[in-house]
Amino acid sequence: MTETTTDLHSIAVIGAGGKMGMRVSNNLARTAHPVAYVENSPAGRERTIAAGRELTDASVAVADADIVVLAVPDLALGAVTAELVPQLKAGAIVLTLDPAAAYAGLLTTRDDVIQAVAHPCHPSVFLERTTKEEWADTFGGIAAPQDAIAAIESDDPEKKAIVEATVRAIYAPVIDVHWVSIKQLAQLEPTLVETVACMIGSLLNEALDEAIHTMGVPEAAARSILYGHTQVALANGLRGDNPFSDACLIAMDYGRESIIKDDWKKIFRDDELDKNLARMLHLDHIER
Repeated sequence: MTETTTDLHSIAVIGAGGKMGMRVSNNLARTAHPVAYVENSPAGRERTIAAGRELTDASVAVADADIVVLAVPDLALGAVTAELVPQLKAGAIVLTLDPAAAYAGLLTTRDDVIQAVAHPCHPSVFLERTTKEEWADTFGGIAAPQDAIAAIESDDPEKKAIVEATVRAIYAPVIDVHWVSIKQLAQLEPTLVETVACMIGSLLNEALDEAIHTMGVPEAAARSILYGHTQVALANGLRGDNPFSDACLIAMDYGRESIIKDDWKKIFRDDELDKNLARMLHLDHIER
């Protein structure tokens, strides 16, 4: 994405030297947007300086920022927003990179400050990769294109445009930005992708370990058949590329009966979402 002078907006990155902060900052440094980088931890400050970026005090960085990107852990967002939101100019946007704290109502807000959330989709398993760099970039934000999900609590098209431009910059290269509500983003992340997809990924690894160390299958053979069949399972299950065989369907039914609880879809209920996020945020419960 190439910005013209009129497209530019000032950005402050809080937590610029952290894991996600470095990814965000690396991409923003390639744009023409004026960016201020803020980091408190000694290790994070060292990483930021080593990357050739100048550090700015938080109060200076956020004073005139059009959008403040909070690249800090969920558990720190309450304290960080309590400190910084009162210092923002009217009309500024606060962008968090995960919906949990925003959905749970843990962020300090102001009527004249806009709340937004964005999260990367990561490069699709079905992405047509053409270079070694794209194949190596499984997380996204470096070489492999990805989509992003965003939410904003404003109907102002100019503010939405600022959020989208920022999202496209920090997660670049970005194909599409999909707009949802903050609640819907929380239903996607964690419920759909962490509670389900990431859990299944971890379960596959546990099953692989069982095949190798309990059943005694040679590791190379076990990995080869699992990796290949995982691609087929995803292609058939998610896109319908080919039908599963009758024998496979029987084995799948056995797996579902043996592993999956009958009431598993309850995780998509609002009360279960609240319970899940409360555990993630180390809260007794989420206030409504």
